[in-house]
Amino acid sequence: MDRDERNRVRAERYRDLSEKSAEKARNAYERSTKMSEAIPFGQPVHGAADRRYREKIWNTMGQSVKHTEKSEYWAEKASAVENNTSIYLDDDNAVEKLENKLKELERVQELMKSANKIIRSKKITELEKHEQLVGLGLTESQVRKLFEPNCFGEIGFASCSITNNGANIRRVKQQLEKAKTLKSMENKEYYIGDVKVVENYPENRLQLFFDCKPDQSLRDELKKHGFRWSRFNGCWQSYLNNSAKSFVKNYGERF
Repeated sequence: MDRDERNRVRAERYRDLSEKSAEKARNAYERSTKMSEAIPFGQPVHGAADRRYREKIWNTMGQSVKHTEKSEYWAEKASAVENNTSIYLDDDNAVEKLENKLKELERVQELMKSANKIIRSKKITELEKHEQLVGLGLTESQVRKLFEPNCFGEIGFASCSITNNGANIRRVKQQLEKAKTLKSMENKEYYIGDVKVVENYPENRLQLFFDCKPDQSLRDELKKHGFRWSRFNGCWQSYLNNSAKSFVKNYGERF
């Protein structure tokens, strides 16, 4: 199961939790409403039993509010997972994703430079500039906006936009080279005591497989150094970096 599939499963689980909480909220609201029907509108409180009954109605309505908040929380979690477009080096198709992202960034960079060259040309008319910009694939509204001066008095694409996009291109190129390197490397497996250590390069993870559950102090140390329990892989793992390797090497005597 790759990351995309795991995210899909995670989002479905969050949606299911959201729906269950929403159902509990509806049930609590209906119970509270039905209970309140037993009290005539405007009737004052009569004794301790009546007061407790009204408190029970109030608490039941509070449960409805609480479950509604939970439903919204899980719905937001699901939405965050579904809309996450980040590319991770441990994605099975990280190389393909990064190549596609690089192509798009380079296309946008070329588009912005070409558009600015047309806009600032003194050899063609405004009408010709408009036609050439549309020919680049820009919409009519986008073209009109390019001729509106920004806060710095510039027309066309802002120089900072071109600079920032260029920086993103360089960053993605570096990620792409690292992704290609990681995918081409073979895993390394070795033991420190009874613990199997796996340098999982395709997934960019350093994984520790214990025979039994580590004690609390060791678990705390693992978490402190970036390791997290992976139920899917059945191991403690962190990103594959020098810091994690150094911890395993120096702390291995505790394993």
